[in-house]
Amino acid sequence: MLDEKNRQAAAGTLTYNREWNSFELDGYELQCGESVEISVFGYWIPGQLALDTAGWYLFTLDHVSVRLQSGLPARLCESSGGFLPLLLHSSQMHPPHILIVDDDPALLQALPQTVSLRLPQAQVDTSNSAQGALELIRAHDYDTIVSDIKMPGMDGLELLAKIHALRPETLTLLITGHGDHDLAIQALRGGAYDYVLKPIDRDYFVASLDHALQLRQLRRYVVEQQLALELHTKSLEHLVQQRTHELVEANATKDQIIRVVLQELHIPLAHLKEMTQVLSQKLGGDVAAIVGQALTGIEDAIRRTEMLVEALLDTTRIETTTFILHRQRCDLVALCQAILEEYTAGTSAALAGEDLDAPLEAEVDVDLLRHLLISLLSNAREHSTKGLPLTVSLRSRQSSGHHGE
Repeated sequence: MLDEKNRQAAAGTLTYNREWNSFELDGYELQCGESVEISVFGYWIPGQLALDTAGWYLFTLDHVSVRLQSGLPARLCESSGGFLPLLLHSSQMHPPHILIVDDDPALLQALPQTVSLRLPQAQVDTSNSAQGALELIRAHDYDTIVSDIKMPGMDGLELLAKIHALRPETLTLLITGHGDHDLAIQALRGGAYDYVLKPIDRDYFVASLDHALQLRQLRRYVVEQQLALELHTKSLEHLVQQRTHELVEANATKDQIIRVVLQELHIPLAHLKEMTQVLSQKLGGDVAAIVGQALTGIEDAIRRTEMLVEALLDTTRIETTTFILHRQRCDLVALCQAILEEYTAGTSAALAGEDLDAPLEAEVDVDLLRHLLISLLSNAREHSTKGLPLTVSLRSRQSSGHHGE
């Protein structure tokens, strides 16, 4: 790795070298497994460089693959001591299972030994024929298959096609003789992950095999994460449905309780109204005046209580989206005058009206407007100076392009 001085110098812009299939960071050639940060939308995302058949990518801390391209701002970062063991040591995910197919007994003995020395956790099966290999492939989901191209009977290219039909996710390395470039090209076009030339370079063979195992493990991991995400999504959908159902039931229960309370309140309120009317009729003189004043206060309190209960019920209807306005077109002036007369007759309040002459039509909920106006009058009367009249004004307000009452 670079020292701190060279590390800072290597911060810059990624450049892809097509000839060597490599990425450079302002002249410094990046290596697979190095810790790098790239800038996306102004944020630095750390990860480790990796390479597969589709090209170079950054494998992030969140196990997300970000494809690299020329022009991306990037910089080297401190290695976090194998923070992505899934990437650098594929065998740690679960022991890789490898199949080696070759009709040469010497290679069929030497290659498994090489794999066991370099990848001790790997499980290696062998077959001396393509037909025998097919039986093993049907029985096992191998991570990687290594096969010689030239074999009697079914050759490696035909075996490759059958592998793709049986196990399309399994990666295959084909072994070909030195100088058989046409066969190597056919192997890659047929979907082989890589080819290995004879005589076999053990270092290259193990490196290519390890890269194939890493890619296979990452693909398995992606599939597992997709399944986990689908299960999590279904779990969340079920939870949302359950919570929604509980909320609807809770709102229905609350609405029912309020209706019961309202119904229970209406009965004593009606009795109190009757009592106030009877008492005001039977009592006379100064006592009647004093009691009548008290009864008027009680009646006002009863009226306000009724309005509060109705307002509370309307609030629950709004919260549960069951609130409905019963609109009808009427003259607001005539309606307000009728409400004021009704209020003054019941309370003997001193009210004055302004601008209540010309008709003013609008679509309103009459009952709701009556409750609202009476509530406003009651509050104003309660908090205003006694003896002073209350003034109610009704005006038409107009703004540019809009008309409102």
